[in-house]
Amino acid sequence: MGLKSLIILPFARIWASRIKQKSKRAIQSQDYWFKTLVKRGASTQFGRDHGLKSTMDYEQFKASVPLTDYEGLNGYVSRIIAGEANVLWPGLPLYFAKTSGTTSGTKFIPITRDSLPYHVGSARNAVFCYVAETNDASVFDGRMIFLSGSPILDFVGKIKAGRLSGIVNHHIPGFVKRNQLPSWETNCIEDWELKLKSIIKETKEEDLSLIGGIPSWVQMYFEQLLEDTKTNSIKELFPNLQLYVFGGVNFEPYRARFMALLGRNVKTIETYPASEGFIAFQDSQSEDGLLLQTDVGIFYEFVPLRELGKENQQRIPLADVQLNENYAIILNTNAGLWGYLIGDTVRFVSINPYRIKVTGRTKHFISAFGEHVIGEEVEQAMRMAIDFFQLQVLEFHVAPLVQAGQSELPRHQWFIEFHTLPENLVEIQFYLDEQMQKQNAYYRDLIQGNILQSLEICPVKVGGFHEFMRSEGKLGGQNKVPRLADNRKIADALPILPA
Repeated sequence: MGLKSLIILPFARIWASRIKQKSKRAIQSQDYWFKTLVKRGASTQFGRDHGLKSTMDYEQFKASVPLTDYEGLNGYVSRIIAGEANVLWPGLPLYFAKTSGTTSGTKFIPITRDSLPYHVGSARNAVFCYVAETNDASVFDGRMIFLSGSPILDFVGKIKAGRLSGIVNHHIPGFVKRNQLPSWETNCIEDWELKLKSIIKETKEEDLSLIGGIPSWVQMYFEQLLEDTKTNSIKELFPNLQLYVFGGVNFEPYRARFMALLGRNVKTIETYPASEGFIAFQDSQSEDGLLLQTDVGIFYEFVPLRELGKENQQRIPLADVQLNENYAIILNTNAGLWGYLIGDTVRFVSINPYRIKVTGRTKHFISAFGEHVIGEEVEQAMRMAIDFFQLQVLEFHVAPLVQAGQSELPRHQWFIEFHTLPENLVEIQFYLDEQMQKQNAYYRDLIQGNILQSLEICPVKVGGFHEFMRSEGKLGGQNKVPRLADNRKIADALPILPA
């Protein structure tokens, strides 16, 4: 262990102990943040419009603050962009995090002086928990590479704006920044393919100990790195690489291919960052789920997914959640988001402490025939198929085929990019369909009732998903391929291998 790791280890232990203690006071923390947010928000334009009062209780709050999404707050954001202060939160935001919207184009999510420290510090806390649990801080002795968006910021009105990862890059602690790769100049390259070449040039001779980034883009980096260096595995280039930090997507479908590229197993840490707030992270290598961050300027609410959108939908605080129920997650934050449906669904796997799994997106599902298939189900089926058949899957997407043919029933199509195309696709199709029927009773009933036929695998040519993302201008950074959709926008654009 080097000098830096010897110094950091005791700090990591102290920090991890504090996190553990805070997790035991989750409901007290939520009560504190509810009162704090309402009190601060009462003096804003949103607070006046919705009758926020420091004396109100949760039932009064629910009656006053409707559930909404970005479109519902867009009018307030426009007033901030025009220069108006005290609109959603006291003062003006420090930044806008730019992210893709569905009906409103680019979304501008406020980041305030109050919310910024939690965006910056939570990933560090995740690594500190890992260090404390393993009693090994040597990960800080090597170089660290983060595949992220450009740190170049522009202005929206008078407020700096950029991708969340680019904003955070301006506030990385000095003890990490000195070991950080790629260089500032390389990180500022907007074109992903040019940026990747520069990253490879800068990193191939380094002693990497940690890498962070979206799995699909890290996988692409590994593959290109091995090709450029004529090396068999990543462990030959980076023998001390011990930790991979990721977020935004389920890693399990990528794991087999990742470990094959690495040439050995590497520890992983899953995080749940969003432009709206850093919601959870994996605090243990042995416990299931991600530790919900209950003391980070967010008051959480939840709506059971089965009730979402109904007239009298149930809306509950953290204290009332149940295990193994899928919930739409709602944020009220010290950046000025109120009753905000972030669009993700989560399931609690523990309530002491509160640990969650991200199960999908409220808008990413398939219910073309009433089956309501969600992301967690297709990812679980894929993970089991990968393990059972020893597959290496690079990427996949599921979509409905409503009109299969004049005499054919409709079906779900699974667009899968394999590293090596397996010869037993029919057998894999049968297995995937069997797993989907086990998980989703609606899907099973539609199959058995001859409403749907069994799913079909459509093998995508190697590099096909990257071609699609390039065509959409979404190569690299924090961009992700949706696991499933209720339409065929992605499906019909993918290059399929000939039968």
